Amino acid sequence: RWPPSLWEKIGLQWQEENEADLKDKLDFALAPPPHYPQQESRPGLGCRELVFRNLSKVLPAICRDITDWVVGTRVKSAQLLPVLLLHAEDHTTQHLEIILRTLQQACADEEKAVVSSCMKSAELIGTFVSPEVFLKLILSMLKKAPSSSSLLVLASVIRGCPRDALQPHLKVIAMELAQAHICQASENSLYLEHLLLCVQALVSTCQEDCSAASLQLMEVLLTIIAVSGATGLGDKAQETMNALASVENVPSSQDLYRKHMGPLLERLTASHSDWTVHSVELLQFSVIVTQSGPAVGEALQHVVPTLRACLQPAKDPHMRLKLFSVLSSVLLRPKDTIDSQGQFHGYLEMVLKDILAPNLQWRAGRTAAAIRTAAVSCLWALTSSDILSATQMQEVREALMPQVLATLEEDTQTTRLISCRVLNTFLKTAGDTMDPDKLIKIYPELLKRLDDVSTEVRLTAASTLLTWLQCVQSSEGRAYYQSSIQYLYRELLVHLDDPERTIQDAVLEVLKEGSVLFPDLLVRETEAVIHKHRSATYCEQLLQHMQAAATAQ
Repeated sequence: RWPPSLWEKIGLQWQEENEADLKDKLDFALAPPPHYPQQESRPGLGCRELVFRNLSKVLPAICRDITDWVVGTRVKSAQLLPVLLLHAEDHTTQHLEIILRTLQQACADEEKAVVSSCMKSAELIGTFVSPEVFLKLILSMLKKAPSSSSLLVLASVIRGCPRDALQPHLKVIAMELAQAHICQASENSLYLEHLLLCVQALVSTCQEDCSAASLQLMEVLLTIIAVSGATGLGDKAQETMNALASVENVPSSQDLYRKHMGPLLERLTASHSDWTVHSVELLQFSVIVTQSGPAVGEALQHVVPTLRACLQPAKDPHMRLKLFSVLSSVLLRPKDTIDSQGQFHGYLEMVLKDILAPNLQWRAGRTAAAIRTAAVSCLWALTSSDILSATQMQEVREALMPQVLATLEEDTQTTRLISCRVLNTFLKTAGDTMDPDKLIKIYPELLKRLDDVSTEVRLTAASTLLTWLQCVQSSEGRAYYQSSIQYLYRELLVHLDDPERTIQDAVLEVLKEGSVLFPDLLVRETEAVIHKHRSATYCEQLLQHMQAAATAQ
């Protein structure tokens, strides 16, 4: 590049030599464009005229050299281009097609210096060229073949464009970016990053005007968050969503979700019958449900039927696992999510009979077992929350008790453990209201779990047996349970001799709880085996406990 002082002298000299040709321009000199780059000083008229009159001769060579195989040539050519555009100003329009085509190629360069200079050139195009002209060409390029370099050019042009000039075209740009063939064209991180740059440029340039295209911008940001997964790019997209909320004068991104929840879900769920685990729409749906907070409670008419349709046993098993994870996450904090409006009870029957029950049924295979684990985890999240009334808990218990008892036999330790916890909750909330015939079927399944390979499952089973005995105590017809209780005493006394102390302590507590039912019967059973026990101390403690209880009465 020429030293500025020498270049200025050349421009002044040429201006003096051609003063007659430039008389009108000198007499009626135009002011700089209103949004002239602040960091740049405007070249003199002679310099600008020299460049403009020779641009058609110089530009093809520069555009060719920007894509040269020699790095140094590419860097210098890329650095020269914004200098020429700064001189050409609005005359750039005449050469726009070749410039944009060159920038699209050069923005894919591996050399950062080349890309940086090309971004500066694109910003100058935004400053000097009408948006109507450059958008026609850039959006046409994106439609034909979406690429990360085209998006980078678009983002840079938007950054350089004045707000008032860009405003009439804002919605057109946002709608184009939201089209599936652009925002879902690639999962490549660089592509998504440049797509995000476009949204960031629109938000920072147009500010409050973005409210007119808020829905489309959210769709793009949702796609980036969904496709990028748990990466830094997803965090940046979330920050951009917060910035969009700020320019719209709403407190947070959750308020944006509330504003657009209906249209977003209507568009997404229209294709749910074709979803697989790889569908972008599924990923977007998951993001909306998990990140919209209380807003999801206002859209249950879209959310729950979609979950029901996608969680049928015939659907893609990996998709079902993904959706069960989503459902569990919102059921763990229902008041802040799915029940924020207190309307979830209206969909409880659908969740129980159409979602959980079919997926708790036994089917062969590891994937099917994983789905049962996911389903019983959802049930645990539901029953351990505080959103179910006593009547609703009874509805859950009656609908799913057989399936939960069956999952106690699962090969997966996690499933057996969670099933024990669910049963414990069922029994605690049942009290004396449970049918004796149904109640009596539970304890044999829990006894089996005292032989489980997992100590945690055994301890949870013991705790659940204690709750079961409390239910029997509160029942009026104790005599109906006598033979079952006697059998339970015998089995528990066997486990009282367990080599693990924690199991012995837990079983002792169960026996103490059960001793109030038929104390004489338990004394006879204990005395019959005390001499066989390696740990007779526990039997003695049990007898002492019953003796103290009898004295107290």
